[in-house]
Amino acid sequence: MKKILILILLLSNLWTDAQNDGWHITTTQQAPYTGIAMSNGRIGMLTSAEPFKIKHTVLNNVYDVDPVLKVSQIVHGMDFGNLDIYIDGVAVTSKNITNWSQTIDMKEGAFTTRFDYQEKAKISCTVYALRNLQYTGYIDIKITALKDIEVKAIGKIITPDNFQTPQNTYQVLRDLETTMPILQSLAKTPFGKHLVATSGTFIWHHINSSREHQRPTLTHQVVSAYENTLSFESEIKKGKDFEFAWTGAECTTADFSDPKSESERMIIFNLLNAREVLLGGHKKLWEELWEGDIIIEGDVTSQQDVRLALYHLYAFGRGESDLSIAPMGLSLQIPYNGHIFWDTELWMFPPLLLLNQDIARSLVNYRSNRLAPAKKRAINYGYKGAMFPWESDDTGEEATPPFALTGPFEHHITADIGIAFWNYYRVTKNTNWLKEKGYPVLKEVADFWVSRVTKNKDGSYSINNVVGANEFAPNVNDNAFTNGAAKTALQYASLAAKELGIAPNPKWEAVATQIRILKFPDGTTKEHSTYDGEKIKQADVNLLSYPLNIVSDEARILKDLKYYEPKLAKEGPAMGKSIFSVLYARQGDVDNAYRLFKESYVPNQQAPFGALSEVATSNFSYFATGAGGMLQSVLFGFGGLAFTNEGIIQKNPILPKQWKSLTITGVGVDKKTYRID
Repeated sequence: MKKILILILLLSNLWTDAQNDGWHITTTQQAPYTGIAMSNGRIGMLTSAEPFKIKHTVLNNVYDVDPVLKVSQIVHGMDFGNLDIYIDGVAVTSKNITNWSQTIDMKEGAFTTRFDYQEKAKISCTVYALRNLQYTGYIDIKITALKDIEVKAIGKIITPDNFQTPQNTYQVLRDLETTMPILQSLAKTPFGKHLVATSGTFIWHHINSSREHQRPTLTHQVVSAYENTLSFESEIKKGKDFEFAWTGAECTTADFSDPKSESERMIIFNLLNAREVLLGGHKKLWEELWEGDIIIEGDVTSQQDVRLALYHLYAFGRGESDLSIAPMGLSLQIPYNGHIFWDTELWMFPPLLLLNQDIARSLVNYRSNRLAPAKKRAINYGYKGAMFPWESDDTGEEATPPFALTGPFEHHITADIGIAFWNYYRVTKNTNWLKEKGYPVLKEVADFWVSRVTKNKDGSYSINNVVGANEFAPNVNDNAFTNGAAKTALQYASLAAKELGIAPNPKWEAVATQIRILKFPDGTTKEHSTYDGEKIKQADVNLLSYPLNIVSDEARILKDLKYYEPKLAKEGPAMGKSIFSVLYARQGDVDNAYRLFKESYVPNQQAPFGALSEVATSNFSYFATGAGGMLQSVLFGFGGLAFTNEGIIQKNPILPKQWKSLTITGVGVDKKTYRID
């Protein structure tokens, strides 16, 4: 065990060569390189090691459908975050710069690249996905001249080459003494479902808008149907700073009837507001997000890891949007097409419910708004109630590729959603929400499970032919987690009914009390009816102890832990180990809890910032599911926090010896603080 922990700690130092503090991660390592998604819940821009470049832009809840495969895919949109900068006629690239470094500022949602260009200039470039202007990004550039230099800047809108019918324009809108230069590109998504409109412009800081002659002259050039550019040139004297910004807005018919005009309006808004106003609003909203925080004293590396995980959940989520979070958030289209899975309800939702009820409400409302197609799906498969899809997109219909057995058979997702709904009510006590959105879903979830079970001769109930949390075991009967989750969802539906003064369906409790949870002869919980010790993809049985609390006897919890931990396959997703970490922490075994906390994410960190991949052998990042798991280790394991019908409680917190203290702020609607020394 000691050797494994030492190896993990060594690995944790490989992904970054400079660690400043708990809020910033700085690197000077340009390769290998996995970027960070600068996101605001609507758009995500994946960073690049190359100066003035981003890798791609992801648009939340904007899906296109492949007409051949019939599978929806979240859209990689137009990229407005790329610029070309020339100094004295030479392009600035990674090959002719020195002293390169990048820093993610998690506190303010900013990503800064700094470098020197020969002996001529010092340059910084900061990327923001503006939190206050959710369809826009802002790139702030500062050039300090070490000699007299001539600068040419080219702002670009790059349309992916698989988009249809691209159109590129440039116009200067005028209102009295104000001119508003707008670069714009329009195109249809690859399979034609949506129109995408992206606008961009330069902003020069400290130049009065009424004194137009001080602004550099702009030149428009359509390089190709897929590259629309706007440029200017300027001289900078030795010792002087030149500051400007490039801002872009991207709108689609998924959200606007007229995305063309709306993207123009957003750019005009940014152009005619001071930088201090735009960035001040962005930073204020990030400050509010960080009211829910996790503070680790004595271990800067763990502090940064935990903050990076929480940063990504905040960056990928958005209060009042009624949108959910995909496993890869807003960082990538692959490998899961931006679809919504159980990853949200079981892994990401609990930390967010503790620390930010606004985002948590969006996640549950996403499901409530898709109740009608879930009810239709239940009917289509011969059941009652609501049968939520394993993979969900904007339609709320099943979006799993047909070749994947998980789509037709991984039914525990419906129970997972019901559990999340009751937990939201337990934390917020929002009776109006429960009446209007929560209970209608819980009722249909319970009705589904009553129709889904099979009654046995002894009066017990089985749930047959499912894929459980352990996806290595398809089409099994009486899967432990599926049965336990169904049992819990049925009980929660009854509690919700009583809370509203409604008589619960007596079948709910009757079925819940008789659902089978199988055991081996020695009392170890059996994963499914034919399980015989095979390797497992991730935690399944152990989810009965946490978060379901069905297996609550300490001896049985430990028996299940010791039996199933060695069964975890190396190629499985790491978040399963976070469940083992929580359980060991709750049993008072802090050493094993800390070991598994580290094992749940460190092997999956990608250089240079520590972005998480799903498995150690891939570099698809950022894996928000893994972030949710490792945060649960801290909050519900070491922090001792728990959801109960009385609200959030703390019981038996425990502190790893590697940490001096653990402080959790902004917990629940009362924003309480818990400190463990």
